[in-house]
Amino acid sequence: MKKRFLLLFIFSLSGCEKDDICDPATLTTPKIVIEFYDNNVVPSQTLKPVTKLLIGGVGLPLAYSQNDGVSKIKIPLKIEANSTSYNFILNSDDSANANTDVLTFTYDKKEVFVSRACGYKVNFDLTNSNTNILIPDSSNWIKAITIVKPTVQTENETHVKIYF
Repeated sequence: MKKRFLLLFIFSLSGCEKDDICDPATLTTPKIVIEFYDNNVVPSQTLKPVTKLLIGGVGLPLAYSQNDGVSKIKIPLKIEANSTSYNFILNSDDSANANTDVLTFTYDKKEVFVSRACGYKVNFDLTNSNTNILIPDSSNWIKAITIVKPTVQTENETHVKIYF
């Protein structure tokens, strides 16, 4: 009887699987990395901190991210669409001097299998992008945009440079 119980116990253990837990260090869908540069310095390789910058998704509640004195930000792109639009509001704390530019990122998506525990992640390709500024007023604070790295696979590199 003991042998049967031991044999049954061994067989039941062999059917167990290890827990599938996605390691927090595993790369998932990356955010797009944007750096801000001084448009008045030639060549424009001088990072310039943005003061009182508010970023919000178009058609969404405004406050996605409030940044003050930063020259680099990371923002997510929509995985259920082929474009994402954001309001970039400079001097957001001063309604009389606030200046809003709308940036639209257009991209192709590629799903990549990460693991059984983590599932899929989405990489973005800005190669055929017509990333642009929608003109809400005649005085855009963003003067130029350059796509530096069109393939968004990690958050370890700059993808877009904004000159202001």
